[in-house]
Amino acid sequence: MRDHWWWRPGWRIGRRMYTWHFTFDDQHELHQLVLAYQKRLAHLPGLDPIPLQWLHLTTQGLAFVDEIPTETVDAVVSATRTRLADIPPASVTAGPAIVDPEVVRLRITPIDTLIPIRAAIRAAITDIVGNVNEPEEWNPHISIAYSNTQGAMAPITAALTKELPPAHAEINSVQLIILGRDEHRYTWDTQATLPLTG
Repeated sequence: MRDHWWWRPGWRIGRRMYTWHFTFDDQHELHQLVLAYQKRLAHLPGLDPIPLQWLHLTTQGLAFVDEIPTETVDAVVSATRTRLADIPPASVTAGPAIVDPEVVRLRITPIDTLIPIRAAIRAAITDIVGNVNEPEEWNPHISIAYSNTQGAMAPITAALTKELPPAHAEINSVQLIILGRDEHRYTWDTQATLPLTG
């Protein structure tokens, strides 16, 4: 394992980013699965479990807050709302847990229902800003713990050998959030919530 909390390009303490995420308030079945996996990992050092209120599925970045005018952000939100108008909610399955070098995450399936949502967001950003600064390639997942040190992967993998039944989650909206990563966790304030009602 390696430390997830290294400072990626552009990030520093106190800096914030506008980014689109799916968040998971009131998703009881998903919350129970996350807690069950986190319980299996609790005896292992070097992991930061993610509190339920900060569960998220990273979707599409927009820009650092200090690099984009508020009026442009508002225009992106408006354009995104228009492009999402005909897109329905998505039902996904979360699980099993997978260990990557920096994170323990839940696999998300199917992703086909999520791709049109992200495509609409990317198109809206292009409409207003002119370009999207992140590649189209995307690996949807829900992280449940981040590695905070160098260490062996084997003990973590062993703790997760027995799979738990997957959880279902309903994605009825997408959020534009103001994201920070100062405290060994991702936290945010919500700028806009756009419903999926198509």
